[in-house]
Amino acid sequence: MSPTSNNAAEPAAAEPAAAEQVPAEPADATADATAARPPWLDAPDPGPYPYEETHDLRSGPDLHPALLGLLPFVGVWRGRGGGEYPTIKPFEYAQEIRISHDGRPFLAYESRAWLVTPDGEPIRPGGREFGWWRPVVDGDGKATDEIEALYCTPTGIVELHLGKITGVRVEMSTDAVMRTSTAKEVSSGHRLYGIVDRALLYAQDMAAVGQPLTPHLAAKLRRVAG
Repeated sequence: MSPTSNNAAEPAAAEPAAAEQVPAEPADATADATAARPPWLDAPDPGPYPYEETHDLRSGPDLHPALLGLLPFVGVWRGRGGGEYPTIKPFEYAQEIRISHDGRPFLAYESRAWLVTPDGEPIRPGGREFGWWRPVVDGDGKATDEIEALYCTPTGIVELHLGKITGVRVEMSTDAVMRTSTAKEVSSGHRLYGIVDRALLYAQDMAAVGQPLTPHLAAKLRRVAG
């Protein structure tokens, strides 16, 4: 028999390694993960904001009792004004201020202004402000003659004013001024609002860019809504 005979036995093939054992997940693991998922992640569109805010005292929610002293200011006001400051040229502007409420004890304040020629022709957008007027209440929840006001501008400045309400006159001064690192330096301010012959008049003084408290803005606005 040839030493190369095909009858020679071949070595046995090695058996495959046993599969690595993976511990089974607890039966309730998936349920726990589902329970931990906040339901709002899969919630449908809730629809538009359901609560009305109004500048018209004849419609919408009732005015909060704490706001009765500020009632004459609620509305939309529009008119003309002038601005000046030692570091800039004098200018004229038009302005619209909306003062509204939603039934809670504060007023929303929104102002939009645009520069105009002496004939009233628009030149370009001007200053904008959003803020809140908050009457201070006593321990019984009744409004006092004190007011807190917040104003925020897109130029990076937030002002906190404290003041007093006297009839149809509101006078306030800054308690704090905060600004971003890129905003112009503003250190203090003073504002006076008043209703005169059914018009809203105001004057605003400002201390900024190294200047002391100096007259800056003044305007007369007529009620156009509310």
